[in-house]
Amino acid sequence: MSDQQLSQLVKMVNQIAANQHGDPSTAAQRVTSHLQKFWARSMKAQIIDYLDSDGSQLSPVAREAVADLKRLRQAS
Repeated sequence: MSDQQLSQLVKMVNQIAANQHGDPSTAAQRVTSHLQKFWARSMKAQIIDYLDSDGSQLSPVAREAVADLKRLRQAS
């Protein structure tokens, strides 16, 4: 994956997170749901890999959402 592709994924998940309102935990759940429904498997894998390797550019809500997504994928 190129740096540009990764930057775009990070930007997208941060934008999704920024558009969620309410408490951070509820917002993260909504972001996780969105990622599950609308992101391709490869996109989900890439953003999880980014969280594992660095994750520094993810907002707190986005970071929680991607961590939740990772847990859900491991459980299935």
